[in-house]
Amino acid sequence: MPDPRSYEKIEGSCHCGNLRFTFDWSARGSVIPVRACGCDLCTKHKAVWTSDPNGQFSLTIGDKNQLNRYRFGTKTADFHVCRACGVMPITTCTIASARYAVVNIQTFNGIDHARFVHRATDFEGETIESRLARRQKTWTPEAAASLDK
Repeated sequence: MPDPRSYEKIEGSCHCGNLRFTFDWSARGSVIPVRACGCDLCTKHKAVWTSDPNGQFSLTIGDKNQLNRYRFGTKTADFHVCRACGVMPITTCTIASARYAVVNIQTFNGIDHARFVHRATDFEGETIESRLARRQKTWTPEAAASLDK
């Protein structure tokens, strides 16, 4: 892992603040590659995702009764949707007892959007095994002290 002093702590949340995350970006001040998934859920939420396999994330939930973990398709990822405000700030996937995430850049607080470099993605046709392998390699691992258990 790079020197922790080089990390940039990015914070984000749903609109009401019930679902909050921190995302430690390993390349402080650099451009942030982002991707818009073409599935109906992400399209309807206008979600745009990023991850950093060299970083880490933590998730804090204020009122767990206001959290909806939505699964569809292959049912291998939890889309965290706030029941109070309807925003989807983070998606997680557990692989071999470790949790990984992508974070929705639309929910970042105080980040200059000029840093985002968009690229097209298409995950159609992936097998479950290849999807999980891709996520384990490219998604952000969870920090040891994350509060969402």
